[in-house]
Amino acid sequence: MRLIPFVLAIVMAAPVAAQHANSAAGHDMGGPQETGQSAFAALAEIVTILQADPETDWERVDIDGLRRHLVDMDLLTQEAVVARTLRPEGARFEIRGTPRVLEAIRAMVPAHAPFLAAETGWDVVTEDLKDGVALSVDGDAAQIQGLGFFGLMTIGAHHQEHHLMMAKGAGPHH
Repeated sequence: MRLIPFVLAIVMAAPVAAQHANSAAGHDMGGPQETGQSAFAALAEIVTILQADPETDWERVDIDGLRRHLVDMDLLTQEAVVARTLRPEGARFEIRGTPRVLEAIRAMVPAHAPFLAAETGWDVVTEDLKDGVALSVDGDAAQIQGLGFFGLMTIGAHHQEHHLMMAKGAGPHH
């Protein structure tokens, strides 16, 4: 399984990658900053970090694996269909999609659950469904319900490090 996530990490990566690219090339900040769309920017940021690290083991680097993960993140964010059931203690989300989107859902949602629980202290449980995955989250009901499924998937500052570890060939989990 590959760990998710998430939109916030990718959105934040674009300007950071652009700044690294510009400062590495000696450009002033008056020129273009954006390296491309968000997945491309996330890849550019990781490549810049890998190139700057003399300890990078280039035989283990897996940029294609990171790209597949970023595609999964995009599919989950853009194409998954979520049914939400509100409960007094939180919410239950049933996440479904086309066969390719379902692959992304099954790779990302169960993998993210322990990070969400660790970050928040909430009770987080996943359940494999025939045609999707259920995510039940109990804790601060107002916050859980306000964030909804996609907001919950962004919680945790592990995404950027996870992407770097994937690119270094360290496997999908850290």
